[in-house]
Amino acid sequence: MSLKKLTRPLLWIAEGLMLLGAVGAAAWISTAQEWQPLSLVGLMLALALVAERLEFEVRGQHLSASPVVLVLAMSLLGPAPAVALGILVTLPNSASRRLSPALWLNNLSAFAAFPLVGGLTVRALIGDVHDPRVHHLTQSVSFALVVFGVFMLTNALNFAIIATAALVDRGLSLGRQVRDLFIPMQPGQMAMGVLAAILAVAYTNLGLPTLFGLILILVLFQYLTSALLRSEDRADQLDARSRQLATLQLGVLSTLIETLALRDRSTARHAAAVARHAGDLAREAGCSESEQELVHTAGLLHDIGKFVLPDSILHADVLSDEDWAVIRRHPQDGATLVGRLDGYGPVADAILYHHEHIDGSGYPAGLIGNEIPLASRILAICSIYDTLTARDSYRSPMTPQDAMTELRRVAGRHLDAELVETFITMLMREGPAALASGGDADFAAELAFESRVRQMAQPKLRI
Repeated sequence: MSLKKLTRPLLWIAEGLMLLGAVGAAAWISTAQEWQPLSLVGLMLALALVAERLEFEVRGQHLSASPVVLVLAMSLLGPAPAVALGILVTLPNSASRRLSPALWLNNLSAFAAFPLVGGLTVRALIGDVHDPRVHHLTQSVSFALVVFGVFMLTNALNFAIIATAALVDRGLSLGRQVRDLFIPMQPGQMAMGVLAAILAVAYTNLGLPTLFGLILILVLFQYLTSALLRSEDRADQLDARSRQLATLQLGVLSTLIETLALRDRSTARHAAAVARHAGDLAREAGCSESEQELVHTAGLLHDIGKFVLPDSILHADVLSDEDWAVIRRHPQDGATLVGRLDGYGPVADAILYHHEHIDGSGYPAGLIGNEIPLASRILAICSIYDTLTARDSYRSPMTPQDAMTELRRVAGRHLDAELVETFITMLMREGPAALASGGDADFAAELAFESRVRQMAQPKLRI
């Protein structure tokens, strides 16, 4: 069973416990005073529902101004009403969007948890807002600062809960979500936090009519979000064109691999297996996400230079010295082909040197040790392991244990010894699925056009 399949049920259990815990805690600490005045509770509910209807979708996330209303509920009513409003707001929105049960649970747990945390934070810092003894505090600048701080705190908590689910369900890294969504939205969130703080203090001084100023917050939210989208529109269009070009380029390369597979059925399977192992090894070795993506792409394309080989060599059982000389050109031929495409220079380098040896006895350049790019050293290990263990290779397959012994035998001479140990440790930890030769490796699945092109960057790997 994959790590993702194991993690997803754990996430559902955690979210379920979070939801039940938040509701239970809110009910336990709820007091009758928190629900007074009813006119304020009713107004909060109406405004929260309206705010939730004015949501926007930004980079796959749905954003609305309802957290502003919920922060006011935390500050002016208490934790229990805020939790109740959060749940009541989420239900119709989730139903109208026809979300899956998993997303229903994620939304409900988030909109129950962060109002509880925010309400308890206000109570810890200010006290019960219904207590006459703290009434003077709710009319001060300190109260405004507390409301602003709670707004930013609950905004971050809400994002963390939603982003964790996106990480598990869709593989969206937390780092990318923070960089692409959370950070760009902070100027607008801070502005709404300031207005929420002003309205909270204004209510304690002037009464219920001032809360109709929430309409201003909702309009401001719409304006700020629209402005953000407009400001990024040109960059997004350019990025979209770049992705389309990269998709086309990768499509051309994959077509060549698949055409080669028609001549040699093991080629595409081997490419998929090497890509899968190489991406995992790059992650295990501490490479960044973009570096992992680069290595994975190089794994898919590392034998593309064999496209130019004649069938007499490609299918030969016995190769002459002249045949081997032709085969040894496939890294250069593959690197030349890939390197002609915009942005694929680092991938071409990884392909060019994946038959180099640590002791300098490899080809085509006779590089030694760390002169060989890290991506090439990773590809060499994964390619040899799959060749040794695959049933469709030119030799009788080894067991995974024998193949790992062979990797250790040539470590330090042909292969990077440290990476070999990292690779073996990874295989042993991941178990039978990782130890398999890649017999079920699927080239099309490993290619994963949209996600791969969208996430791929082209930095040079460290040495």
